[in-house]
Amino acid sequence: MVTEFTPVSAAIGGALIGIACTLLLVLYGKIAGISGIVKSVFAKANSGSRWQLYFILGLLLAGVAVRVFAPSLLEGELQLPPWLIVVAGLLVGAGTTLANGCTSGHGVCGMSRFSTRSWVATCTFMLVAFITANLVG
Repeated sequence: MVTEFTPVSAAIGGALIGIACTLLLVLYGKIAGISGIVKSVFAKANSGSRWQLYFILGLLLAGVAVRVFAPSLLEGELQLPPWLIVVAGLLVGAGTTLANGCTSGHGVCGMSRFSTRSWVATCTFMLVAFITANLVG
């Protein structure tokens, strides 16, 4: 159960995500959909894939920075067996393939561009997440 609500840090984080997505779209004409970016890194290499690799490295370095500079943010216990986490990750991957995008691509970028497909996908993501959280929790 979540015991702390931190609207200021949540708003700052959301604003940073929005700014980053906007800059990527405006400056480079690219959508910040994480699943598509990861997929393109592992697909056949092409000359335009360097920025995707840097994007993924930036995400990984951000995680390392949190571990080094604010490890208390990562405290907590996960009461699930590792095999279940792997299965859940594979199901998320399958879902992003079926939806032709993930929550970052549809939820942040697509909805802000008023994409009907993104609105439907995001509402589906959220409904399934709500049901799953209530079944598991």
